[in-house]
Amino acid sequence: MYHQPVLKNRRTLLERAEKFISGIYFTDCNLRGRLYGDSSPLETLSSFLSPKRITFTEASQQTFVPYKVGDTFGPTWWTCWFKVTLKIPESWKGKEVHLLWESDGEAMVWRDEQPVQGLTKDGEKTSYILSDCLADEDPHSVTLYVEVACNGLFGAGQGSMIAAPDPNRRFSVQKAELVVFNHDVQDLLTDFEMLIDIVKELGEGEQRGYQALFTVNEMVNLCDPSDPSSFSKAHSLAHFFFSQRNGESQHTVHAMGHCHIDSAWLWPYEETIRKCGRSWVTVIRLMEKNPDFVFTCSQAQQFQWVKSWYPGLFSQIQHYVKKGKFIPVGGTWVEMDGNLPSGESMVRQFLQGQRFFSHEFGIHCKEFWLPDTFGYSAQLPQIMRRSGISNFLTQKLSWNLVNTFPHNTFFWEGLDGSKVLTHFPPGNSYEMKGKVEELVKTVKNNKDKGRANHSAALFGFGDGGGGPTQLMLDRLHRVQDTDGLPKVQTSSPDQLFSQLQADSALLCTWTGELFLELHNGTYTTQAQIKRGNRQCEVLLHDIEIASSLALCRNGTFQYPVGKLQELWRLLLLNQFHDVIPGSCIEMVVEDALRYYEDICSDGAALLHDALGALGSKGLSTGVFNSLPWERHEVIQIQDSAGSPGLALVRVPSIGLSPVKDTQPVAPVSVTSRADGTVVMENGILQIVINKDGTLASLYLINADREAISESCQGNQFIMFDDVPLYWDAWDVMDYHLQTRKPVVEVVQPPHVVSSGGLRGSVRFTLRISEKSTITQEIVMDAMCPCIKFNTEVKWAESHKFLKVEFPVRVHSPSATYEIQFGHLQRPTHRNTSWDWARFEVWGHKWADLSEHNFGVALLNDCKYGYSVHKNTMTLSLLRAPKAPDVNADMGTHHFTYAVMPHRGSFQEASVIQSAYNLNFPLRSMRCPAETEPWSGFSVSTAAVILETIKQAEGRRGALVVRLYESHGSSVTATLSTALPVKEAWHCDLLERDDPTQPAHITSEGITLNFSPFQIVSLLLIL
Repeated sequence: MYHQPVLKNRRTLLERAEKFISGIYFTDCNLRGRLYGDSSPLETLSSFLSPKRITFTEASQQTFVPYKVGDTFGPTWWTCWFKVTLKIPESWKGKEVHLLWESDGEAMVWRDEQPVQGLTKDGEKTSYILSDCLADEDPHSVTLYVEVACNGLFGAGQGSMIAAPDPNRRFSVQKAELVVFNHDVQDLLTDFEMLIDIVKELGEGEQRGYQALFTVNEMVNLCDPSDPSSFSKAHSLAHFFFSQRNGESQHTVHAMGHCHIDSAWLWPYEETIRKCGRSWVTVIRLMEKNPDFVFTCSQAQQFQWVKSWYPGLFSQIQHYVKKGKFIPVGGTWVEMDGNLPSGESMVRQFLQGQRFFSHEFGIHCKEFWLPDTFGYSAQLPQIMRRSGISNFLTQKLSWNLVNTFPHNTFFWEGLDGSKVLTHFPPGNSYEMKGKVEELVKTVKNNKDKGRANHSAALFGFGDGGGGPTQLMLDRLHRVQDTDGLPKVQTSSPDQLFSQLQADSALLCTWTGELFLELHNGTYTTQAQIKRGNRQCEVLLHDIEIASSLALCRNGTFQYPVGKLQELWRLLLLNQFHDVIPGSCIEMVVEDALRYYEDICSDGAALLHDALGALGSKGLSTGVFNSLPWERHEVIQIQDSAGSPGLALVRVPSIGLSPVKDTQPVAPVSVTSRADGTVVMENGILQIVINKDGTLASLYLINADREAISESCQGNQFIMFDDVPLYWDAWDVMDYHLQTRKPVVEVVQPPHVVSSGGLRGSVRFTLRISEKSTITQEIVMDAMCPCIKFNTEVKWAESHKFLKVEFPVRVHSPSATYEIQFGHLQRPTHRNTSWDWARFEVWGHKWADLSEHNFGVALLNDCKYGYSVHKNTMTLSLLRAPKAPDVNADMGTHHFTYAVMPHRGSFQEASVIQSAYNLNFPLRSMRCPAETEPWSGFSVSTAAVILETIKQAEGRRGALVVRLYESHGSSVTATLSTALPVKEAWHCDLLERDDPTQPAHITSEGITLNFSPFQIVSLLLIL
C-alpha cells in the first residue's frame, strides 16, 4: 500500500495531514484552499432597516437603498432586510453554485415569498445552494431577500455570552458573492478530518490509530490539490479504511439530528420564533438531500409559532412527520423547569403538548424529552406514565458540581413507585457535531457498560438553534461501521428505547428525585416571576372550579374554553426552563411579567363572571372557597358604607356561603410591654416580638412547647455575599454560607397596627443597607394556627442573598418539603458529599421539621428556595445577580411567609391544608341574602386532596376531577358531590377514559382507593 517505509514519527505525519486541510496555513497550496472555485459579484445588494420583526410581505414593499459589504447596521434586536439580485455566469454550467453569505447576525433566505434557508456563521451555515449542478434550464437570474436579525446565535452579550446584552451593537455582512463550490474537495476534506481525528482520539496505544495515520499520510502523497483527477485515489484509500468493519459486540450509537432551541433565554420570545423558522427550514433542505436523515424536535409551543408565522414551512414539516423523518418528541407544551411548576401545571404541559401533537400530526409522544432542565421532580415518573409516556431522555445531571451520577441508562422510580426507562446520552451533550471525539466519549463514558450497549448521540447546533449541517451527516455516514469506533446508525427515540427496553434485564433503578447539584440559585432569582407563576396557578385553579360549578348551577353559563386554553398556554410558556428559573435577559423578564399581568386581568374577569353566575347576581356579600375542606377564617370585608372591616367566616368545602360574622373561641390579644417587646396570643399560639422584629418566643399553648431554640431568635433576616464561579443568575455556591450577616439595624421598632379581636398585627422596619429596607407586618388571626409575616422589601443590592431563619427546638435527621402532588424528605445533616451538595434545595408551599409528636412548618405564598441544616429552618427570599439581567430583582417586593408549630405529625396537624389556605384566598362574591351555605364537592379523608375540577377537553357535559394522596398513606376515600353525576370513569392525565375502569358510585359518593402519593383522575358525566 505504501511506496516507501515511513518513520514512525507520529507528530510530523499527523501535523502534515492537519496542515494539508488547514484553513489558516498553506491555503495557497493545500486542499482547503480549493474548496471554492470561481466567484462572481452580486448584480445588486440593497437593504432596509426595521426596528420591529415584520412579515416578508411587509418587508418586500419597503424602499431598499444600496448596501456595501462591510457597512454596519443595527442596533441590537433590529432587523436588516437585504434584497439580492444575482446573475449566474453561463460558463458555470455543470457546476455547484452557492450564494456565499457571511454575517454576524442570524439570517433567513427568502425566495419566491417563502423561507428557504437559515444562515448563521456561528452555526456553520454560510451558503445557500442555488444549483447542485447548473443546467441550461435552471434560472440564471434570481432575486432573493435575506432577513438578518441584529443578534447572534447567543444573543448579544456584552463581553461574555451570559452578560447583559449590549443594546448598541453594530452588525455587518462580511461576504456576499456567488461561488462555485467544489463538492469533491469537501468530500475529501471530510475523509481527512475523520481520519486525523481517529489518529488523535485512539492515541498511541492503539494499532488502529496508526493504521489511520499511515492511511492519511498516503492520501496526502496521492492527492494533488491542483489536479482533481488525483482525488479519487485518495478517497478510495479512506473508503477502504472506513469500510473495515467492527465485531458484533461493538457499542451502537443511535444518531439523531436535534436542535435544542431555548424558547427564550439570551433573546426574547419573538426572536425564538425566527430561530425556529431558520433552523427548521434548514432541516427540511437537509431531508430533501438525505433520505435517511432523522430529526427530533420538542416543544409544541414552537410548532404552534411556526404554524402561525411560517404556514408553508409548517405544511412541509407535516409531510416529513408523516414519513417518520421529522419526529416531534417530549409531549409537552415547552421544555419546562423540572422543579418549580405545580403538579397541575406539569399535567397541563403534557395535556396541551400531547393534544397539539395529536391534532396537528396524528402522533402521541412516548418519550419525555428534557435535556437542559435544572433538576427533575420525584413526581415526574408518575405524571409521565399517566400521560402515556414510558421513556425519558435528559443529560443535565452530567453538570453536577460535586457527585458524578452513577448511571446513563436505568429505571427511574418516582414518589409513588411509577417507573420510566431513562437514558442520559453518555456523550453528555444534546448538541454534538458528528465528530470522532464524541463517538469515542460516548463509549468511554457509558457508566452502564455490560448492562446497556446502545446510546443516543444528538447532533446539531443547539440552545440558540441552528441544528444539524450537511457536514455532520457526512461525518457520521463515513463511520457507520468502522473498526475501532462504535457502530453508528441513523435512528429515532422509538428505536433507541425499544432496543434499551429489550436489553433491560440488568439495568439498575434510581429512586426519588434527580437533583441537579448546580443552578440552585434559580429557586430564588427573579422573585417577581416566581410570584407571578404562583398567583396565576392559583387564579386558574379557582376560575376552573368556579366555572365548573357555575356550569352545573346556572343553565345559561358558558364555560370559557378558548380563553382558559389561551391563559394556560401563556402560563406554561413562562414555565420554560430559562424563564421561571430567572436565568434570562431583562427583555424576557418584561415579556413574562406582562404575560402574568394579562393572565391576572383576563382571569379576574373570568372569575367574576363565574362567581356572578354561581351567586345568581345577588346583592349580599358572600364568600367562595375553592379548597376541598371547610374553612373558618378571618377575611377583609366592606360594610354597607364601603368601609373596610374584618369578619370571621365559615365556608364549606368547594362551595360558598353568605358572610355571617361568627365569634372566635378566643379573641386575639396584643400587649405592648415596657421593654419594647410585644406579646400576641390567640388561644392557640403565643408569640413575643423583640425590639428588632425577631421572635423571642413562639409558644404552642395546648402542647406547652416553645418552638424557638434557646437563646436564639426566630424570624431573623440574614444577608450573604453571593458571588458564584460563573453562572450568575443560576448558581449560589456552598461558600456563601460562610459570609452570614444578620440584619440588625432598626429604622422603626415594632408598633401595634391592629390591636386584637379578630386580628392583631405589629409593624416594623429594618435597614439592610443604605439602599435597601425591609418593612414587615406580623399578623395573628383568631382561630389561625400559624403566624403570618407580610413583607415588603425595597431591594437595590448587588451580589447579595437575603434569607430568613427560624432556629427551632426540633431534632431530626431529615426535613420534609412539599413537591408536586406530595412531599419528600431530605437530610438535615451533611454526612456525605451527596448530603452536602443539597445545601440549598427547592420546595413548594411548605417545609416541615418534625420529631415525634412535635414539629414546626414554614409556609410561603411565592418562594421556592429552602435550607434546613440541623435545627435551623431557612427560607430564601431575594438574590441580586447581574447577568444575564443587570437589573435582576431590583425594586420593591411583596411576599408572605408563615410559621406553624404543631403537635403530632405535620399530616395530623393539617400543615398541608394551612399552606393551601395561605395560597388560595377565600374570594368575595355577591349572592342573595337568603343563600344557604352550599358545598359542591367534599372528600371523606384529609389525606386525599381534590386538586382540580375542570370541564373535560372537547366534551361538553363532562367534568374532570383530579385528586391525590398527600400523606404518603394507602387509604380509601369517598368523593361526595352535590352535582348531578350520571356516571364516573377513571381516566388518565390526557383525559382518555378507561372503559374497563368505571368508578363506583354509591349514595354517599364515589369510593376511591389510593396508594401513597397516587394521582387519580375521574371523568364525570353530568
